[in-house]
Amino acid sequence: MKIRPIHEKDLRSLWELIYGEENPEWKKWDAPYFAHKPIDFKSYYDNRESILFNPSKMVIEVNDKIIGTVNYYWEHKPSNWLESGIVIFHPDYWGNGYGTEAFALWIDHLFNSLDLIRVGATTWSGNKRMIKLGRKLGMIIEGRLRKCRYFDGQYYDSIRMGILKEEWEILKQENNYLKDILANS
Repeated sequence: MKIRPIHEKDLRSLWELIYGEENPEWKKWDAPYFAHKPIDFKSYYDNRESILFNPSKMVIEVNDKIIGTVNYYWEHKPSNWLESGIVIFHPDYWGNGYGTEAFALWIDHLFNSLDLIRVGATTWSGNKRMIKLGRKLGMIIEGRLRKCRYFDGQYYDSIRMGILKEEWEILKQENNYLKDILANS
């Protein structure tokens, strides 16, 4: 398992994973309260420059197969407030550690490549797996906005999680599971 930059040869696979189905299973967990707006491959491909040369997104690859992406966006760049995320598109790869491994590699990459003191992740209370993943990697819940996400006839909380660089460095030294992930990357 590895994370790596997106290459032009990946574009068709990524488009199929993201837009190949009208209502993909992964979208039920990845901010489902935002509409999934399909685009055709030509439009996606025509936008390739912003996809290929964008350091804020990488693919997750297992045995030469793309299974997901990791990403970040700036909540407020002047103060280095960065939020990160992960999507595993294939349900067959859910619940078996690939997400934890990929997100650990991503957090480590972000701290090593950007001038950050904190990496955050925002999810919603309906995504229990993402909350569990964040906690497993040392993130703490820093904020909860109650009942502000509406999906499928129900209100959910928005959950803000984060980890500081000094907390990450300690965790890397003390957690054998994390040591193994980072040593094998």
